[in-house]
Amino acid sequence: MMMRVIKDLIKNLPTLATAILLAVAIWVLAVTNTDPVERRTFSRPVEIEVVGLDPSLVVTNEIPEQISLSLSAPSSTWSSGLSATNAVRAIIDLAGLEEGTYEAPVRLQINARPVKVESFSPDVINIRLEKLSTKPFDIKLHYPSAPAIGYDAGFPRMDIQTASVSGPASQVNRVSEVRATLDISQATQDINREVVLTALDENGLRVSGVSISPERVNVRVEITQRGGYRNVTVKVLTSGQIASGYRLTNISANPLVVTVFSTDSELVNNLPGFVESQPVNLSGANDDLEVSVPLNLPSGVIVVGESTVRVSVSISPIEGSITLTNLTIELVGNRPEYLYTISPQQVDVILSGPLPSLDTLRSGDVRVVLDLTEYLPGVYQIDPQVQIEVPGILVESLLPSVIEVEITEAES
Repeated sequence: MMMRVIKDLIKNLPTLATAILLAVAIWVLAVTNTDPVERRTFSRPVEIEVVGLDPSLVVTNEIPEQISLSLSAPSSTWSSGLSATNAVRAIIDLAGLEEGTYEAPVRLQINARPVKVESFSPDVINIRLEKLSTKPFDIKLHYPSAPAIGYDAGFPRMDIQTASVSGPASQVNRVSEVRATLDISQATQDINREVVLTALDENGLRVSGVSISPERVNVRVEITQRGGYRNVTVKVLTSGQIASGYRLTNISANPLVVTVFSTDSELVNNLPGFVESQPVNLSGANDDLEVSVPLNLPSGVIVVGESTVRVSVSISPIEGSITLTNLTIELVGNRPEYLYTISPQQVDVILSGPLPSLDTLRSGDVRVVLDLTEYLPGVYQIDPQVQIEVPGILVESLLPSVIEVEITEAES
């Protein structure tokens, strides 16, 4: 019995193999149709990771930050496994390497299946390794500028005196100075400031590729005013009256503070803390103005720098309001085939604006209008429109604000 089964199985083996192959082919075809393999460019940036670097070495040349690659994978893999943040990694292993130049292969690590790598670039990266060096340097303070005229800078004080420069030995050996550059130009008060440190070569040029620790130093410099110099404010004097209906809103001087000097320090010390300008004439002014005026100084006292100040004067019209009574309502857009009855026929209007503009209002400058273009017979409550020919005037109120309009057919 068993021998017969075996003989039948052997006899039908080709048919059985064909059936299995056909089933596999049908399965592959079904899977391919429902989850087709797609070749795409991987869109997410893949940064190149450097591992295994000896702590005593440093990479001295620029290497690409990321790779570009093309993959083939089923559609479901693209939407699931390859969508993860760490789906693809590009790694350069520098373990065991010493100082020198190498061609390091890029190794891909793909954390999704099934995936086929079609291409990626770069696949090899040139690497130059150097010994990492660190040297201490005294910090040199440099301030090429000077404080304001009449002021002296005291001895600068730094919270640290030395800094360490680290980087490739070839670059560190180029450093001849660690400098802190402090800008004290036009300073009139003590300076307490953090300054960035810079590594310079013997020609005063910045050395790149190195780091400085700490990166900053705190510098304090005392700024003192010399005898015979003094800072005083500017007091602006005016003369005359601005135009009627206007008001003075602001007067300012530029600069607000000036430095004065005298060889006789008593003259400067006896000043009241301000100096006056010569009067600015405002007679009849009805708009903003800007003028340069000299300062009134005691004999023997001079201004350091410009002897005039720029005075800005702001002038605005005085705001007011008026009420116009019994203004007749005008109808526009009315048709000859209709009769129009409005109630009331006159309104009061309250206006606000600059007094000079209100004073110039004439008959006809203000109109109250009802536009009836779109209205058919019936009774309506309509908001009239106020039209003003003089700019700058606002409507504050309309009494009443709604007009009743009755429209009927005209008798033929």
